[in-house]
Amino acid sequence: MDYEEFADEKCQSLMQIQEEFREKFGIDRYELWHYDAELELLRLYNDDQDQLFLKYIPIGTFSLKSETWMWSWYNEYAAEPSKENVLVIKDFGIKNDYHKLVEGTFSADEFDCWEFAAICFDKLDGIGVYRLTTEKLHSYLLVNKILEDDAVEVIKYRQQKVNCEAHGYSRAAFVCQHLNLEQYKGFEEAFDTYRGMQLDEDDDFQAWCSECEKVRLQSDGWNNESEEFAKIKLICEDCYFELKSFNSK
Repeated sequence: MDYEEFADEKCQSLMQIQEEFREKFGIDRYELWHYDAELELLRLYNDDQDQLFLKYIPIGTFSLKSETWMWSWYNEYAAEPSKENVLVIKDFGIKNDYHKLVEGTFSADEFDCWEFAAICFDKLDGIGVYRLTTEKLHSYLLVNKILEDDAVEVIKYRQQKVNCEAHGYSRAAFVCQHLNLEQYKGFEEAFDTYRGMQLDEDDDFQAWCSECEKVRLQSDGWNNESEEFAKIKLICEDCYFELKSFNSK
């Protein structure tokens, strides 16, 4: 069987399974998501703290800018330990001369991406596929387990996160005392951010208002004077992006 026939067959099979997966676990009712690469844990949730925890294997990513696919096993920045499991797909591609399953990265389209997801679903244990969508990237995850609240991974996740009254458990973020959702204050960041982005180990979401930026520049950076004016406080990642949306031009 040539690759096109094989991939189409697996896609047809996945379509029915995906419909059952989304319906059984109510996947579409969750508006927000966050994932922890080291724990290989995906959290789907809503502002009312309705949430679902899923264990996953990273399949690969599709760059919307360059229109290229990259297999997770080829991605040196992917932190998930189970990305090595996807090498099974590469070995299968070598045996069957399916070049798209062998090359680490190459030009592709979204039809290709779902074909790769379907093939991974067929060759690796899973219950469904989830696609994370950001402005720059689509990440395809093979979901292999739904986790209960007392699962070890969920407990570890909560221990590492901020427990926000509005959003539940999420990553920590830091903002000045002046930022709010009532009056526009401007929004200055330590670096450009977007929802769901992976941070380096030593990085945090950090932002401050326009007035804090003036004081920071007049003080030649962050010091006792500028930090006293800012009075940085701890919030959750979701609160951070709500503030960013409201206070950004």
